[in-house]
Amino acid sequence: MRAVITQADVACAAEGAELRVPRGALITPSARELAVARGVRLVEVAPEQCAAPPERTVALGADHGGFRMKEALKPVFVELDLAVRDVGVDHETPVDYPDIAQAVAELVVSGTAARGVILDGAGVGSAIAANKAPGIRAALCYDKASARNSREHNNANVLTLGGRLLTESQAREVLYTWLTTPFAGGRHAGRVDKIAELERRYRTWTPPSSAES
Repeated sequence: MRAVITQADVACAAEGAELRVPRGALITPSARELAVARGVRLVEVAPEQCAAPPERTVALGADHGGFRMKEALKPVFVELDLAVRDVGVDHETPVDYPDIAQAVAELVVSGTAARGVILDGAGVGSAIAANKAPGIRAALCYDKASARNSREHNNANVLTLGGRLLTESQAREVLYTWLTTPFAGGRHAGRVDKIAELERRYRTWTPPSSAES
């Protein structure tokens, strides 16, 4: 059976990246259009070379407050044919959410995974922690509208979820929407560029002393 490359496949690739597709795959017109719009190069390779490329890999992590939800959401990744890099935890023993957020963020920043998903009790702390890593745009989403907006407008590359604030069905809906929504580009691209510029500026910024203010 021929593989089918859809718009959702292209949406998982970073802008300007190379997306390896199985030789002879059927590429939908919408997928080709999105690839052109985002500067994604579609490269045909042998099927065995397509196993879990970064653009199809999602870094996944949770603290003890999100562990149960993390495990419950794994079928969503299988349904979308996405590989998961699970950084833990594997039990409900208390851990510090910044450590999990750091592990997921590093996989995304390094290019090992195109996107990341982090769960803790409320999702707030993980978003704050992950956003300390340059290049991360983590969004706490709580419904389909916020998930869609974070991808279309902000090109969010990390999703955080509150494992204790959402039902399993709500979390599945948010995750599925987030994973399948592409960045809209256009006027939003310039705004995302400004986020990156803020990161660059404040890496070297020194607050004025009280004497100077």
